[in-house]
Amino acid sequence: MPLPTSTLVLGGAASGKSLYAENLVRESGGRPLYIATAQALDDEMQRKIATHRERRGDHWRTLEEPLSLVNALKDNNSADAVILVDCLTLWLSNLVTEGRDIAVEIENLIQVLPLLSASVVFVSNELGLGVVPSNDAARHFRNLHGAMNQSVAASAEQVIFVTAGLPSVLKGASGT
Repeated sequence: MPLPTSTLVLGGAASGKSLYAENLVRESGGRPLYIATAQALDDEMQRKIATHRERRGDHWRTLEEPLSLVNALKDNNSADAVILVDCLTLWLSNLVTEGRDIAVEIENLIQVLPLLSASVVFVSNELGLGVVPSNDAARHFRNLHGAMNQSVAASAEQVIFVTAGLPSVLKGASGT
C-alpha cells in the first residue's frame, strides 16, 4: 500500500513506534532505506541498534547519519524509495551536542520535504507527556523537541501516535 510523502510516527519510549514505522515501510512495497541517527556510544545503544538491525532483516539498506539528515534525504531521494528516519529525537540530541543552530536545522528539514519524491517516515519520541524535568538543560531540550515535533507534524501528510503498539491516526488517511 502506498504511503503519503511524509509520515510522522510519535510515541513514548518503548511504545512500539519503531516497529510500527518499519511495518509501514515494509507494507509500502517500496525500496526501503533506514536512516539511523543513533550513535553506538555505549553498550546499551549498541544492543539496541543490533536488535533493530536484526528485526529489519537483510533487504533494508542502512545509512548511519547522526547529523546531516537533510543531505541524506536529498542524496537518497528517488520515486521508488521509502525512507525510514529513526529517530528525530536522537538527531536533535546530536545537533544540540554539536552546538548546531536548531531552528535552522529544523527549518531545512521542513523545507526539503515537499521537494522529495521518496516517501519518508519519521520516528520521534513524545517527551511532553511525562514529568517536568528537574534541570534547565533537560527542560530546554524538551521544549526544543516539542517545537521540532510540532513543525514536522504540521508539514507531514500523516501523523500517527503509537501507544503500547497500537496506532492512533492524528492526521492523514483516517484522521483529520
